[in-house]
Amino acid sequence: MRMDKEYDIVALGELLIDFTSGGISENGSLLFEQNPGGAPVNMLTAAEKAGLKTAFIGKVGNDMHGKFLLDIVKKQGIDSRGILMDDTVFTTLAFVNLTSDGERSFSFARKPGADTMIGYKEVDTQLLQNTKIFHVGSLSLTDEPARTTTFQTVKYAKNSGAIISYDPNYRAQLWKNEKTAVERMRSMLPFVDMIKLSDEETSLLTPYKDPDEAADYLLAHGIKIVAVTLGSDGVLICNRKDRQKVSGFKSRVVDTTGAGDSFWGGFLSQFVRTGKCPEESSIEELKTFARYGNAVASLCIEKKGGVLAIPEETETLKRLGESSLNF
Repeated sequence: MRMDKEYDIVALGELLIDFTSGGISENGSLLFEQNPGGAPVNMLTAAEKAGLKTAFIGKVGNDMHGKFLLDIVKKQGIDSRGILMDDTVFTTLAFVNLTSDGERSFSFARKPGADTMIGYKEVDTQLLQNTKIFHVGSLSLTDEPARTTTFQTVKYAKNSGAIISYDPNYRAQLWKNEKTAVERMRSMLPFVDMIKLSDEETSLLTPYKDPDEAADYLLAHGIKIVAVTLGSDGVLICNRKDRQKVSGFKSRVVDTTGAGDSFWGGFLSQFVRTGKCPEESSIEELKTFARYGNAVASLCIEKKGGVLAIPEETETLKRLGESSLNF
């Protein structure tokens, strides 16, 4: 890993409003709470809470929601110089309905949303040059010009020595059809060093549903670290030499928004601190990173919302300590 870089993690992608269901009004109408959202920023927040230096690249509308999001990003300590505000498009909105067990269904206002309209010439390439890890998701691959911008930034960052991190984060409603989603999500794989995907995404990114078979496929195609999240069962973490299933923590589930994102931010924070390249990390080290990530995620899902639900490092360390006492 290039330790001479200014930033630990820089991410590009969507920054949006999650309107999370907040009960019923007196006249029987659904109420929604305004929460900051977007998988890359959720991930960066978790990394920032763990003491890393981070930055975000993206676009919001020059509207009340965009200004709210910019303020939130700054309050999390994430470098916001890569955030653009556009007068011509509206900030992307997601309406999130929660079931009694904290699971989610989505409805998006994104035709187009500001996050899809970022062009490569607008990107501050200094951020790409000066980061140890560059992270992207697949939601920036749904529409132009963001799709081309994403590939151009990934190539630039990789050529500048960055490790490439990828989280597919599939949202069916934002793709024309599953075939297009599969093609575009897989098109990023040749550039990727580390990937986090859920057990519901394995068959989209690979020919296999089984997490172990999917991991084998991804490792054979050049990826060095694969993490397959397994919901309440924890995570399967793999490198080219070994693999380990790392159990999750018991939680009082309120809202699963940001669970995978916060896990990956926690995982990457511990990985960066070693100063190693992905291929140099042992399975025991990966297990430790994953355990930290699981602790972060277990706390995140005990509150509503993504960014604002991510715990401070003291809370994460306390949960890790409580768990070790139970062994």
